Amino acid sequence: MKYIVVLADGMADYPIDKLDHKTPLEYAKTPNFDFFAANGKMGMVKTIPDTLLPGSDTANLSVLGYDPEKYYSGRSPFEAASIGIPLELTDITFRCNVVTLTEEEPYEEKVILDHSADEITTVEATELIIAVNEHFKTKALEFYPGISYRHILVWHNAPKDYKLIPPHDILTRKISEYLPTGGDSAVLLDMMKKSYEFLKDHPININRKERGLRPANSIWLWGEGHKPALSSFLEKYNTKGSIISAVDLIKGIGICSGMNIIEVEGATGNVHTNYVGKAKAALEELEKGQDFVYIHIEAPDECGHRAELENKVLSIELIDKEIVGTLLEGLKGQDFKLMVLPDHPTPICLRTHTLDPVPFVIYDSTKHTGKQAVFNEKSASQTGIYVEKGYKLMDTFILDEAIR
Repeated sequence: MKYIVVLADGMADYPIDKLDHKTPLEYAKTPNFDFFAANGKMGMVKTIPDTLLPGSDTANLSVLGYDPEKYYSGRSPFEAASIGIPLELTDITFRCNVVTLTEEEPYEEKVILDHSADEITTVEATELIIAVNEHFKTKALEFYPGISYRHILVWHNAPKDYKLIPPHDILTRKISEYLPTGGDSAVLLDMMKKSYEFLKDHPININRKERGLRPANSIWLWGEGHKPALSSFLEKYNTKGSIISAVDLIKGIGICSGMNIIEVEGATGNVHTNYVGKAKAALEELEKGQDFVYIHIEAPDECGHRAELENKVLSIELIDKEIVGTLLEGLKGQDFKLMVLPDHPTPICLRTHTLDPVPFVIYDSTKHTGKQAVFNEKSASQTGIYVEKGYKLMDTFILDEAIR
């Protein structure tokens, strides 16, 4: 038996007036998802405990079978692992976004316009992070470039207990109430403020503005954490696994759990990604002898953060058609199980994550029920199947354990 998870990040949502009071998942044309619903097992799962903040870090840990209350040590350490940054137990890492702030006001009074600076290219952002590192690097502090707007700060022997806010949670708001507090947060705030002074006039940003793009005119530090210690996925499930994602966070979780990380040309963290390429890479992994592939698609989440309703619907339809459709064609005649779900909701109306349960569907190619069903939040909730501890869902998927 082969096992495939298609994780549509942030796909779940709330009913929207412009979609005839349907969610994007309800509104989208998803014949393959609906086929699974009609011939598989559908329900709702609580991926994030109420004790933790709703994020792709905690949620994807849960979906992969790791109790986030036990294993979560912060978001940025997983991203650091993906980049290949060696960490000591005394290191604290921080996620470093390059963001767009308004330009007229004093720093504390500025408004955050975009957590991704119009999804800045990796080439442009790398040059900016190199400049940031040149300004701030010490024996204790060092910045590392990642992908697009997502980068890492490592602080050796740093104080702990910060209160840091994700930038995508405060879009269009004045930043004064959301600046770093706790620990030695004055160091972080000082770097954020000073970064604006030289990034706003950086040639990269001058060129971006000339092209009608938002400048990456400040860094934003958040997502602190320490070196994680995940158990091996292979030992946990006796299953050889691979991860396919364009996002460092997900790659890092894969690395820390001992899975293969597969790079796909043209894979991005937005709606314009190589959907077919991800599906074909998954099939190749299974042909090479892997038992399990986790395909992560960031697009619905980014569309939710950016309030791009049409693109969120489009991304869901492309996942159904180009990823799931390609998988079904390539797996014809084979025994496999395929699970589709979001990690968390990213409602268009809120532009950030929530703790609400999400729908899931598990399809087993050896079992067909032929009932009438479609896959969406409403239909999944009506089944009465509810997994309260999200990390138990993987036990059901791979080990055939009863839902509990």
